[in-house]
Formats: sequence, C-alpha cells, structure tokens
Amino acid sequence: MSDCNHDCGSCGVSCDERQENPGIQKAPMNDLSDVRKVIGIVSGKGGVGKSSVTSMLAVAARKQGKNVAVLDADITGPSIPKAFGIKERAQGNDQMILPAVTETGIKAMSINLLLENDTDPVVWRGPILGGVVEQFWSDVTWGDVDVMFVDMPPGTGDVALTVYQSLPVDGIIIVTSPQELVSMIVEKAVKMADLMEIPVLGIVENMSYYKCPDCGKEHKIFGDSHIEDIAATHGVKHVVKLPLDSEVAKACDMGQIESFACEEIEKLAEQL
Repeated sequence: MSDCNHDCGSCGVSCDERQENPGIQKAPMNDLSDVRKVIGIVSGKGGVGKSSVTSMLAVAARKQGKNVAVLDADITGPSIPKAFGIKERAQGNDQMILPAVTETGIKAMSINLLLENDTDPVVWRGPILGGVVEQFWSDVTWGDVDVMFVDMPPGTGDVALTVYQSLPVDGIIIVTSPQELVSMIVEKAVKMADLMEIPVLGIVENMSYYKCPDCGKEHKIFGDSHIEDIAATHGVKHVVKLPLDSEVAKACDMGQIESFACEEIEKLAEQL
C-alpha cells in the first residue's frame, strides 16, 4: 500500500504487510550510560528476603571486580538505601540524575533517595510507578556498568511487566522460601518469565533451614523444600539454599550489608 505509514496498531486494514504484534520498544538509555547486563531479582510474594538477596548479589559481584549498579524498582517498598546505609539524597539537574554511590562503589537509585523523608509513603497507581522505573533507567547517568541488579516489587503486577517490557533484562533470579503456598506463587513468577521470554537464571530459597550453632543440626523451620522440583520442571540450572540467619537482617538494618559475606551468593554471582 503506497499510503501505508507502518503504524499497524492504529490501522484497521488487513494486508500482507500487517504486523499483528509490533514489538514493544525498550526504554532508551542516555548517552552517558553503558549497562552491559541487567538481572531482575523477583519474588512471588513479599517477606522472603528479596531485597537482601539483591544487596548480597551486588556486593558479591562488586567483590569480583565488576562495576555494579542497583536499580530499586520496588517503588512503594524501597529497601536498598537502608541496606547499604545510604544517607544522602540523589543529586542532579534538568539534564541528568546522578545515582548514589556506596562505600565500595556500588551505584544505586531508589525512590527513597528522592523523597524528603524516608517514611513518606508513595501513593501512586501502576502506570505512574512504571513510569518512574523507566525514568530511573533512562534519566539516571549510570556510567560504565558491568551488571545491574533490578530489585523488583513482589508479585507479577504492573511494575514487573514494565521492567520486562521496557528494560533489556538478560535474566531473572527468583527468591522464595520453603512454604508450600510460596512454591505455588513461585510457579507464577516462573511462568510469567516464560511468557515474556526471559530466562530464569536461578532460584534462591531463603530461610531454607536453621542451623543450630551448638550442635550443627539443621532444622527446617518452614517445612520441606520443593525448590529442586520446580527448578527441574522449568530447566533452571542454579539453585541456592540460604539458612535462616539473623546476621543478614542485622547487617541490612544497620546499613552494613557490604560487610556481610555469603559463600553461596558469591558462587551464584560468579555464574552470572
């Protein structure tokens, strides 16, 4: 057709050149940023330690000599600044936003770095939340980054969809816990990733067991694990089981996650 403008979404004509599913455009990256790998950290529900795992992965990757960034996409429940002990607000002007930088050189951007008070609630609807995540990607001057970890909100809602569609996500890590109900919800997260054609790089089962400091015996506080079955069903190669460890929570609460070392997480980071 000579008068075709190739905008199939607004055209009602059926023709040989029609594209039924025109590709969704990725959010652009500014000229001063070069992020070479993007890994989303997701969970089917809250309270499983997703942000802690995100922080530990970032710390592990940084220890391995990589330039690391963390994009906190959990707009209504941001945890990254607290875990890293970031006190100062993000800086910027009309042309750019500069991320905060942690003690070891990890770049971070979170809505809490833009709010006047950390405890101010973010009462926004889904499209606005998604728009903020896109702005964090496009407007922040990230500079040279080997790997960016995106701490996503729990569930399979608007923000998760925005991240999958608008950011060049190379793969995701799913964080879970041993409960039977959580296993069902994890299946939803895996299937959403499959629908979006994004590979699941690994599954981290947090609070998998408690190891007695006196006798060394492991106790399954939250029941038996089903994570190997889920991983096998969906062809997920990397499965990590983390113990229930009060030191992790303490490190995050005190803003000292960079001083915490986790051998299992470090091994996973090497595979990414």
